[in-house]
Amino acid sequence: MAGKKSQQSNKKDTQNMVVCRNRRARHNYEIVDEVDCGIVLVGSEVKSIRDGRISVDEAFARIERGELFLYNVDISEYAQASYLNHDRHRVRKLLLKKRELDKIAEPALQKGMTLVPLEVFFSRGFVKVKIAVARGRKEYDKREKIKKNQDQKTLREAVRKRV
Repeated sequence: MAGKKSQQSNKKDTQNMVVCRNRRARHNYEIVDEVDCGIVLVGSEVKSIRDGRISVDEAFARIERGELFLYNVDISEYAQASYLNHDRHRVRKLLLKKRELDKIAEPALQKGMTLVPLEVFFSRGFVKVKIAVARGRKEYDKREKIKKNQDQKTLREAVRKRV
């Protein structure tokens, strides 16, 4: 019985596996809203993503003709795909329900707002992208946030040492 339970927990861990994160996004932007989207890919792209050969550091999303598209995602070519390989930097369509798209479209079209990918992950075998509606931070905002985080860290350490 114990063996069966451990197999199920391993299965759950691999079902929601994060492949890559955009670490700079939370530093450079103030996140207003987040939504998970599917992404239209070809087979060699999925295999490259499973190998962890994807980067969303310079990526962004745009709404065009009522659909959401992802730009500048770098998915390396899959070595075993030979002549059936994909274009590394092609524009990829994101899949959302109409009400989810409406939910992020209005804030994203406001001045100073943008759509940035936060992470790429697998959910039940499907590749998903977490897209955030974000507002760009100024340099002084970034310094302020770093200082605030440092203060919180020192407070936590002081409480832990005291107790």
